[in-house]
Amino acid sequence: MNTNDFSLRHVGISELEATQMLQKIGVKSIDELISGTLPANIRLPHALDLPEAMTEREFAEHIADLASKNEVFTSYIGRGWYDCVTPPVVLRNVLENPVWYTSYTPYQAEISQGRLEALFNFQSVITDLTGLPLSNCSLLDEATAGAEAALLLYNERSKPKAKAKANVLFVDEQVFESTRNVIFTRAIPQGLEVVVGDYRTFEFTEAVFGAIVQFPNAEGEVCDYADFVARATAADAKVAVAADLLSLVLLTPPGEWGADVVFGSAQRFGVPMYFGGPSAGYIACRMEYKRTLPGRIIGMSKDRIGKDAYRLALQTREQHIKREKATSNICTAQALLATMSSFYAVYHGPEGLKHIARRVHSFAGYIAARLKDLGYVVRHSNYFDTLFVELPEGVSVEKVRSIAEECRVNFYYPHTGGVMFSLDETTLPSDLGVLCYIFGEAIGKESNYDGEYSEHSIAVDRKFLRSSQFLTYEVFNKYHTETEMMRYIKRLERKDISLIHSMISLGSCTMKLNAASEVLPLSNPAFCNVHPYAPADQVEGTMEMLENLKELLGIITGLPAVSLQPNSGAAGEYAGLRAIRSYHEANGQGHRNKVLLPASAHGTNPASASQCGYECVVVASDERGNVDWEDFMKKSEEHRDHLAAMMITYPSTHGIFETNIIDLCKRIHDCGAMVYMDGANMNAQVGLTNPGFIGADVCHLNLHKTFAIPHGGGGPGSGPICATRALEPYLPTHSQWQEIGVHDNVVAASPYGSAGVDVVSYAYIRLLGTSGLEKATRTAILSANYMAACLKDTYGIVYTGATGRVGHELILDCRKLRETTGVDESDIAKRLMDYGYHAPTLSFPVHGTLMIEPTESESKQEIDRFLEVMLKIWEEIQEVKEGKVDAEDNVLKNAPHPEYEVVADEWTHSYSRSKAAYPLPYLKDNKFWINVARIDNGFGDRNLIPAFCCCIAPSAE
Repeated sequence: MNTNDFSLRHVGISELEATQMLQKIGVKSIDELISGTLPANIRLPHALDLPEAMTEREFAEHIADLASKNEVFTSYIGRGWYDCVTPPVVLRNVLENPVWYTSYTPYQAEISQGRLEALFNFQSVITDLTGLPLSNCSLLDEATAGAEAALLLYNERSKPKAKAKANVLFVDEQVFESTRNVIFTRAIPQGLEVVVGDYRTFEFTEAVFGAIVQFPNAEGEVCDYADFVARATAADAKVAVAADLLSLVLLTPPGEWGADVVFGSAQRFGVPMYFGGPSAGYIACRMEYKRTLPGRIIGMSKDRIGKDAYRLALQTREQHIKREKATSNICTAQALLATMSSFYAVYHGPEGLKHIARRVHSFAGYIAARLKDLGYVVRHSNYFDTLFVELPEGVSVEKVRSIAEECRVNFYYPHTGGVMFSLDETTLPSDLGVLCYIFGEAIGKESNYDGEYSEHSIAVDRKFLRSSQFLTYEVFNKYHTETEMMRYIKRLERKDISLIHSMISLGSCTMKLNAASEVLPLSNPAFCNVHPYAPADQVEGTMEMLENLKELLGIITGLPAVSLQPNSGAAGEYAGLRAIRSYHEANGQGHRNKVLLPASAHGTNPASASQCGYECVVVASDERGNVDWEDFMKKSEEHRDHLAAMMITYPSTHGIFETNIIDLCKRIHDCGAMVYMDGANMNAQVGLTNPGFIGADVCHLNLHKTFAIPHGGGGPGSGPICATRALEPYLPTHSQWQEIGVHDNVVAASPYGSAGVDVVSYAYIRLLGTSGLEKATRTAILSANYMAACLKDTYGIVYTGATGRVGHELILDCRKLRETTGVDESDIAKRLMDYGYHAPTLSFPVHGTLMIEPTESESKQEIDRFLEVMLKIWEEIQEVKEGKVDAEDNVLKNAPHPEYEVVADEWTHSYSRSKAAYPLPYLKDNKFWINVARIDNGFGDRNLIPAFCCCIAPSAE
């Protein structure tokens, strides 16, 4: 074994095992299998031209070299990103712990109770600090949260406003520019008119449905919005507020002064700046908006025995179910980062947070006083942590910048002049001395730092101070020592299944190995402690890595124009469609307003198209799961003059490579439209084919799938888009690069989106190289076909390709089981938990089925164990069918069986405890004990409890 070959560590199947699997499939070689799976006309004629694979040691040295090219200055830039302290107990036990970063989105609640509790805590932090009763469990960032807030206000218009077709949204000029720009991008295709102005002079009309302001605003001023909110309410308009979360520890929360929605970022609650992301965006609102609140809500319910349990509430709002009727483009949250922020709040508690907020504010007040003594003017008298300094005559911005950078300090320099800086949790008394020196030197005076500061002084008008309590619940007042915090995290960790326990077989989600060598850079301060607006000469290492990654992704996809800005797969879809829309508009084809969507397309595609302002035209599938050619030709002809694009997933979500994909693409181009290829299943393309070669114009990539970024329980995500040169001018841009026009596309708060985690994908590509990447793809296809061969005679495979093969995933047919046995796909999913496994993808893309994707990184031993379990469950189903066990009181209907039930003194079931808990021998050596029994979803929806808040009564529905 070549111990330097990383592919042998990543790919789980040995050559001998591959031979055995090929025999089961019925082919002689992997080449024969691949030739019988992929159409010959889409195969790449040459291998990818990528750099030679690195060893793990070589990559460690390479990434250390890149890190050394960054210079980490003290950042006072602010604008939504602030330096902070990630508690080491959270860094080591959560961010660097594969239990937390390899877990899947908690759709299967019974084996996700730990992360559900952590996210429930996050919601409680948000609701308490904002003063509003309902929050979701995170969004992508502050700017996209702002766009979601704008659409929420629109969707919640009163009946008179809707009747009047009110479509005007007011955005105050002191809302962060990054947020305003994303709101523009998202609002315009929805037919909304965005008006930017001064909240103090804005006049509400019948056409105005909502307004957005910032608290404190972009200049750091704490404004009194009471009169503005009253005027909005009188005009039947709703108000959303972008709020700094730490400031709400000290200042009266917007929910208490009339805001309908509050949104922002939880980054400064213990998450590094990461050159702009990832960190958890947040949104909170009134309880009556629960049906239009975007994203995922954690709620509390009961299990079948009556024990309290957490679950995802109101799940049918997810856009992969609502499709083109979805009111949100959000599929990916930032669960891992929200979890970190929730643990930050738990660790510090209300008193710790007050200490941090007061210290930051007091230091700002101290510096403001020193600046005034030196002869500077601080523009605003009410502030939290940010000062706008007006420079006296003779002091230039360039002079201040020069002195500051000599002191390794970064300020923010508004284009209107002056200097701004935001203090943060990391600011020390010695930093105050440096600040006094910089401004003193700039004006030609000695530093007036005297060290006589207070950590408890108040510099803001006391009418703004918070009087209400927050985080009074036990969890936030109990775990303040590292010992207790470590144990609490461990207690939650033990309630969750992740990749450290067993294979996660979800189809379409590619839960592959996130190798330690790939994720180690996430803790490197040289990468994670840099601000996205830091001067370019300070981030040369990060920029070199990102530019390298863009080039590599362009080669892999065959589409050379690459944007890393989209910070989730859904955001990538949206960005790709916006590029297409902008292209058509620029070429006099703005009337093209329809998108063809095969029924086999990825579930997020219709929502993205709808959010982009397109009308969805669904193309049927034939009996083999392919795009129905006759229906495709009919609808492409019917709509050809108004067709903007086709969105297609390849291989499709049915798990097959359609043989006529090139013909489909050519037909779309002949109609004057473009092809958007969903990259969710890129895991089956890399090295063998690619979207550019097939004929796509743009694709997005789920870096958290194919390219090994951890799923993190539902985020971090990264969804860059790759496009042809023709679309390059319309890819996402940012105000840091250029002046933004109304029709420019900005899809994330930071220029490079979730840049902090992109290093994982860079590592993945550099460690595997050309041959390793192709080997991974071939092995993924091998494993899927092996599983299909082993399960086809029991469950049956719903769709196979023209030659009887599946791609990298397979769909098990459970549709007839209910009528013949009373057992359904959900029962199978729950029973798998008793065996220590996460369920496959449930009832998607075909209702009544289970979709499995084994990935390339699982061993044959683990795949065989999973197959043994599936066949054992099949035997249990047959026992029900043959009447050997009770139709209701059986291991399938009662699954999963929690530990507290199995060890109870009383056992009332007609089957034995051992059959419930130890159906196969391996479980006696390695049993994952479940914490709760099957959860009552209906109860949780009828009695929505989304946070620890005694003021919220359960809402019957």
